[in-house]
Amino acid sequence: MKQTREDVRNIAIIAHVDHGKTTLVDELLKQSGVFRANQEVAERVMDSNDIERERGITILSKNTAVIYKNTKINIIDTPGHADFGGEVERVLKMVNGVILVVDAFEGAMPQTKFVLRKALELQLPVIVCINKIDRPEARPREVIDEVLELFIDLDASEEQLDCPFIFASAKTGIASLDIDTKGNDMTPLFETILDYIPAPTGDPEAGTQVLISTIDYNEYVGRIGVGKVDNGSVRVNQEVVIVNHHEPDKMKKVKISKLYEFDGLNKVDVKEANIGSIVAISGIADIHIGDTICSPESPVPIPFQKISEPTIAMHFIVNDSPMAGKEGKYVTSRHLRDRLFRELNTDVSLRVEETDTTETFKVSGRGELHLSVLIENMRREGYEFAVSKAEVLYKTDENGKRLEPMELTYVDVPEEFAGTVIEKLSQRKGELLNMGTASGGYTRLEFSIPSRGLIGYRGEFMTDTKGNGIMNSIFNGYGPYKGDIQYRKQGSLIAFEAGEAITYGLYNAQERGTLFIGPGEKVYSGMVVGQNSRGEDIELNVCKKKQLTNTRSSSADDALRLNPPKILSLEQALEFIDTDELLEVTPVSLRIRKKILDPTMRKRAAMH
Repeated sequence: MKQTREDVRNIAIIAHVDHGKTTLVDELLKQSGVFRANQEVAERVMDSNDIERERGITILSKNTAVIYKNTKINIIDTPGHADFGGEVERVLKMVNGVILVVDAFEGAMPQTKFVLRKALELQLPVIVCINKIDRPEARPREVIDEVLELFIDLDASEEQLDCPFIFASAKTGIASLDIDTKGNDMTPLFETILDYIPAPTGDPEAGTQVLISTIDYNEYVGRIGVGKVDNGSVRVNQEVVIVNHHEPDKMKKVKISKLYEFDGLNKVDVKEANIGSIVAISGIADIHIGDTICSPESPVPIPFQKISEPTIAMHFIVNDSPMAGKEGKYVTSRHLRDRLFRELNTDVSLRVEETDTTETFKVSGRGELHLSVLIENMRREGYEFAVSKAEVLYKTDENGKRLEPMELTYVDVPEEFAGTVIEKLSQRKGELLNMGTASGGYTRLEFSIPSRGLIGYRGEFMTDTKGNGIMNSIFNGYGPYKGDIQYRKQGSLIAFEAGEAITYGLYNAQERGTLFIGPGEKVYSGMVVGQNSRGEDIELNVCKKKQLTNTRSSSADDALRLNPPKILSLEQALEFIDTDELLEVTPVSLRIRKKILDPTMRKRAAMH
């Protein structure tokens, strides 16, 4: 018999990246009294890993819970980036409603659409929270219309259209139901959650059913499965079986050794949990996303969305440059292998495959951002390795035709740059689908473009739009191969011999293009030290000293003016490297190099 559990609400917070959902969660935690009045609270407590804090993006979904009027509200913060879309879909399976956070100035953005579509397809009720209403340029009334238009575009039902709107400033911690009155605190949002979001239902008498929607990992206890109790109850020391909707043969007997619920930011041990509770279970070694934990009497798996396939791959290679092993702590192939396979514990959209050599691993993910976050995490942990240029993963259809991943890309740019962007994206096989006006004198362009057309474009896009463009893309299935794309127009400047770069050598080199290094940096033969202003690669000697004669002193060198070198960030370096190059990544440096360091061997390989 189905029952409703009134003292629980399960909600997810969805939004476009940077519209303030993590800040909103912080406020809900503060105002429900999770923190003591005098407790120091870090900003954006939910973003736990360093990269998330620095870039201000949420990558992994997080769980937290607050108590309001004796009702426990489980809140799941979801990632907004399409690269982490696999996360969003599964998280929504645990909840009975969502809060859609929209910036009062930016309005509905591509990612808003992406996450909202998923929520509407699952028939979840939506509370719209228009955030940052205290921004001087806020335009909440227009944003309401934009959001309602978006609902209509996505075929929302009558009930879904009739959703409550909340006007909030998460930063100052206030919310109001009325656009013209300023609230005092977050009470209106709490009340709306209780009134509008349905309480979870299930059959408490039935056999246990818990669908694992996310995986957490902890060095002491190993993998931790997080999911919602759909039916029955689950308790410590219970004998259960694991089954999976997509693997009909899976049937594994295990025992639940530890059970937790969320309270504020902590996990709390519980002995038993009932329908509607979001629980974490540890002690099951190979628990996976999509597994259902059931009582042995009635093992029925709960259907779930298959995890989105990776579209892009890179090779992670043991560093074999002349400077290998000088800056990193973990440098061997065993270190690299263990670390990559450990990443699979928590990141479900990632694939790691061994190749025919023990030095190289093929790592596939959901986009450049997805892989660059992994690279950055690893270098901070002290790993040293090399990576190849990102390449897309092709498929073939039944007629043997080649298919490639396609993306829908939305670009907002000031009017005067629209022409350049259209021209650049057309060269990269993009097809303009729509052109309209966005807010603030911007033009909005919508393209269908092969994923590989976007590889290495972001930096150029920023230059072309003088830093004023916004570009977002969403994976849009596989389409027929669109033909070859010419990537980089410029060649590389390559160091000819090993040594230390000297002002005189660099001065002569800078006439040829843009340098990536300054004087005093160590270089080796085959290392890329800059970008040629022309199309071909050139070898240079940047360690060359000036020949001293009786009349010339070496101090005359001090008068040579060097342009400051262009220091590439990780993303820029990944975008810059060509197919015959590698990026050497260490905790201290990023160096671009040719795959084949020896110049004679390199020329030979180029001829074949």
